Amino acid sequence: MKYILLIYGAEDCWTDDERNECMIESMGICEKLKEEGKLIDSSPLFPVAAATSVRVRDGQRFITDGPFAETTEQLGGYYLLDVDDLDAAIAIAARIPPAKKGTVEIRPLFPLPEIKD
Repeated sequence: MKYILLIYGAEDCWTDDERNECMIESMGICEKLKEEGKLIDSSPLFPVAAATSVRVRDGQRFITDGPFAETTEQLGGYYLLDVDDLDAAIAIAARIPPAKKGTVEIRPLFPLPEIKD
């Protein structure tokens, strides 16, 4: 089963040293998950100041800088996993450092049928 772990947190909740330690620990977890065949992809995201939001209404495209929603926690990264079940995804989510200061949202990926030409 494929799951995405969406990492949310306040961008200013980490000191530089904490962020560096978090990245090192997270990279170690990624390496272990890759060896176990459970990691498809993972990446931190640039801060929300680098975001661009697109909305289409009545055929008109609206582009704004930053995220569309005002929140205290921002999407900061993701892990894309292929694990046995939700319990396995929860166990991994609980291990990653951002879970200590923010929120890890777990969502199953909706399987799409193969498109044939």
